Amino acid sequence: MSMLADFLDIRMDSRKLFEGLYISENRRICKQWMNQRPVLFVTLKNINGLDFASAYGAFQTMVSDLCVAHAYLADSRMADETDRAVFRRLKKREGTETETKEALYMILRMMKMHYEKPAVLIMDEYDVPLANANEQGYYIQMLDLVRAFAGKALKTNEFLEFAVITGCLRIAKESIFTGANNFISNSVSKTEYSRYFGFTEEEVWKLLQDAGLEEHAESIRSWYDGYRFGKSSLYCPWDVLNHIRVLQTDPYAEPENYWRNRSHNGIIRSFIDRDDLAVHDKFEYLLSGGCVQEQILEDMTYDTLHSSEANLWSILYLTGYLTQDGSENGDISLKIPNEEIKTIFADTIAEWFKDEVGRMDRRALFDAFWSGNEIEATNLVTDILFDTISYFEYREDFYHAFLAGLLAGAGYAVESNREYGSGRPDLVICDRKRRRVILIELKHSGSKSQMVQDCETALQQIGDRQYVHRFLKEFQTIFCFGVAFYKKKCLVRKMDEVVP
Repeated sequence: MSMLADFLDIRMDSRKLFEGLYISENRRICKQWMNQRPVLFVTLKNINGLDFASAYGAFQTMVSDLCVAHAYLADSRMADETDRAVFRRLKKREGTETETKEALYMILRMMKMHYEKPAVLIMDEYDVPLANANEQGYYIQMLDLVRAFAGKALKTNEFLEFAVITGCLRIAKESIFTGANNFISNSVSKTEYSRYFGFTEEEVWKLLQDAGLEEHAESIRSWYDGYRFGKSSLYCPWDVLNHIRVLQTDPYAEPENYWRNRSHNGIIRSFIDRDDLAVHDKFEYLLSGGCVQEQILEDMTYDTLHSSEANLWSILYLTGYLTQDGSENGDISLKIPNEEIKTIFADTIAEWFKDEVGRMDRRALFDAFWSGNEIEATNLVTDILFDTISYFEYREDFYHAFLAGLLAGAGYAVESNREYGSGRPDLVICDRKRRRVILIELKHSGSKSQMVQDCETALQQIGDRQYVHRFLKEFQTIFCFGVAFYKKKCLVRKMDEVVP
């Protein structure tokens, strides 16, 4: 959006900025459009607050910044004196509520008068204030403000040549621009401009060649490719550029998540927290690389976002957390696009599990372990595992994190993979007050029938590697457990009690 503004803005000389780029070869377009239009560039991405008053303050600041950026209008003899007086008040954040709501329309009018040609409006992330307001509970007030601010500027406005607007949800159905006509919406399902929403395979390969980093092509593909716009498969430009920048100074750098702090990951959490939606199994299937068939609704509003499961799947699709993998019978097959987004899902689920465990009454579970009741421990861990979302395809590191999280934060010291004896037990739980300790070695079984043998192997490992020797003098009671996992099943087996 800023590139478009720089190309069009009449106040700039952008020839050097675009020199050598593809657009510069089209002399007709450059002659007609480059630096030939007054441009008003508005971004609403910073309009947020815990309540409407603070969000309105941010809105006033945004309007003031617009006035500062176009301060020449305050002294323009072509503009109406009344408009100039209001402009000065808005610039100092002294405008009335009505003046603030009509600021966009008035500034466009002043620009038309000053340049004697209609202006271009570029509005970025128009719906961020609505998303924030919906989360914080003042949606109706913010809707009224944004509708008044943007609506009048777009309704049969003789001072406006055209507008380009971006947001997650389609604008025509948000009831913001009521009465505005001639909208053309280009969503992720449309094909006309699909290849321009991100980097194509060819463009990424050219970038890597220019940077001398061709050997990183596969890792960049698995982490940052996979977004489907229309019929095009695209890379996320933000991620590709950031990672190439890192690789230029550290050629051995592993791909990382550049998306995490730039998006509303609470959308995923809102899914998981819904007790009335059966989404946990679908999440596991997605995280294992599978697809889910869901109905997608593009005509949504933020106040009805959580009203149905279809709306929730739709917002994950429209915001890039899921992408299409074909369609069937009116439904779209959805999948996680790449490893980067997969880590966001996994981290969100891990945080949800941590919060769930914190609210859980685990006294019975610890009683089972401290009393050496392997049957009760097996049943309790299996029940909790059944209600948990697996986010690492049932690998051993998933079970390790699951059990460590389950046993942590209950008043005992929990250590993971710390060196004792001639090895590192998976988990050590110390109750120093009662001078007792639990040693756990866990295994990921390849089948249900293998679980018993894996428990015995784990117990044998505890003995062979002399894990208990470190605790013989300090603790009065030592419990050793071999724990085997297979999918959603757990088996706990106890070594004969070790009494120092």
